[in-house]
Order: sequence, then C-alpha cells, then structure tokens
Amino acid sequence: LFIAESPKVIQRAANAGYQPVSFLVQHKDLEKEGKELLQKFPGIPVYTADYEVLVKLTGFALTRGMLCAMTRRDLPSVEDICKNARRIAILENVVNPTNIGAIFRSAAALHMDAVLLTPGCCDPLYRRATRVSMGTVFQIPWTYFHKKVSWPEAGMEQLRSLGFKTVAMALRNDSISIDAPALQAEEKLAIILGAEGDGLVDATITGCDYTVKIPMSHEVDSLNVAAASAVAFWELGKR
Repeated sequence: LFIAESPKVIQRAANAGYQPVSFLVQHKDLEKEGKELLQKFPGIPVYTADYEVLVKLTGFALTRGMLCAMTRRDLPSVEDICKNARRIAILENVVNPTNIGAIFRSAAALHMDAVLLTPGCCDPLYRRATRVSMGTVFQIPWTYFHKKVSWPEAGMEQLRSLGFKTVAMALRNDSISIDAPALQAEEKLAIILGAEGDGLVDATITGCDYTVKIPMSHEVDSLNVAAASAVAFWELGKR
C-alpha cells in the first residue's frame, strides 16, 4: 500500500489505474472538494473525524483534508520504461521526498519521457513526495534500477545498451555548456542528477559521456537538486 494525500493527487492516481482501499477525510471536507471523488468509489470505506483527531492520528497537519490508502502496482522494467523514450532523468541516491516530488513535477512538465531511480532514492510513492509532485508521479513512467544491477557501472552499461548518451549534472570545470549543440543533436539523452549536498559520485561522473554545469552568477556555487533539475529538463528536453 501507499498513502495519497489531497483530492487532486488521489484523482490522478485513480486516473492512472491505482485502486483505493479506504479514505480518511476531515468532517468538513465531506461536502467540499472531495465529495465528487468519493462518489466515484461508492464501495470503498470512508473514515472521518474532526481535524484535531486526524492530526493526532496521522502525526502531521492535513493541508487538504483527505488521505487515501491505495494499492501499489508492480514496477515495469528499465527496458520497458526506456523502449520509446528519448529524454530520461536518472536520480542517484536522492533521499529527500520533497526534492523527489519536485523533480517528478518538473520532469512531467518539461518534456522528460521517464524517470529512473537508483535503489538509494526515496520512494516516489511516499506521501509527501506524491503531494509535492501534485500527482505527477502517476503520470510519468518511472522505475528503479534492479538491486542486482550495480550502480553506476552496470547501470550505465544498461543505459548505453539501450542507446542513451549520459549527461552528468556536476560542478566540474571541465564541463560543457548546457546549451551546447552536441547535446541537442543526441537522439537519446539520460540526464543524471545526484544527492543533495554530495552530488554525483565520482564514478558516475567519470563514466558519463558528457559533464554539464549550469552557469551561475553572484558567486552562487550550486542549486538545490530540484531547481537544477528544472533548468536541465527545460534546456535538454527541447526536441
């Protein structure tokens, strides 16, 4: 199971074929935004309480007054995800759920065809990640590299076998410009972003076909990984 929060996120999950198990709703929201959604699932249990009770029960403040327990689906293979993709995002050990959600939202909005995650990443179906993504985790294809596929060596080789050139987003002086014509000319690109703070591991950068650094001013040395992803997806996702 996973927990989806807010009517919009729940609706997008349902549109993508995820099945609700039960709803938890604040009393006052039964007749508001969630009413139409609940009517679509007449056979699903709905539990309700006052706001104070829900906060004690869940341990956090419900900003949209509705939670839904939903059934997970089997994840597709990397090969299936990449079959018809031209631009994909690779997330290496990104553990913050807020960043995961924001990256997925940018990936969906800015022309990425899929997202692949290393096993060390936060679960995209974590409640906060799905909410920050505004439900786009249910709209863009994604999966994990298999735990038996070592990253970065075997994972990078798998990407090459699928026809992708790899781009490391890293703070290196030997990088090329993000708007370099060579990048736009590539038929298939895999854009690799690293963990908050540490960035990509050296072996990943060394193994990539390109290293790209976003130009910055005012002596700012880096962007948050979610902000950097939006810049990279906008520029490298152009077709």
